[in-house]
Amino acid sequence: MKALNIITLALIIVGGLNWALVGAARFDLVAFITGTGFGSVNIVSRLVYLLVGLSAIYQAGHLIGMAGHHQPKHAAA
Repeated sequence: MKALNIITLALIIVGGLNWALVGAARFDLVAFITGTGFGSVNIVSRLVYLLVGLSAIYQAGHLIGMAGHHQPKHAAA
C-alpha cells in the first residue's frame, strides 16, 4: 500500500472518530488537541480539518478508480 494511502486512511479514521465523539459526547478531539474550545478553530485545527477532507476526496477517487478496474468483463455473444 502506498504511503499516501496509509496517511489518508489514517486521517479519515481520525476524522471519523472525531465526529463520533462530537455526536456521542459533544467533545471535539481536534479542537482539544489544538488548544481551542468546542466549535472554535485556529490555523492548526483548520489545517487538520482540511487535510481530513482532502483525504476523503482522495480516497473516494481511489475507490471509484478501483471499482472501474474490477468490473467483470462480459463475454461477447
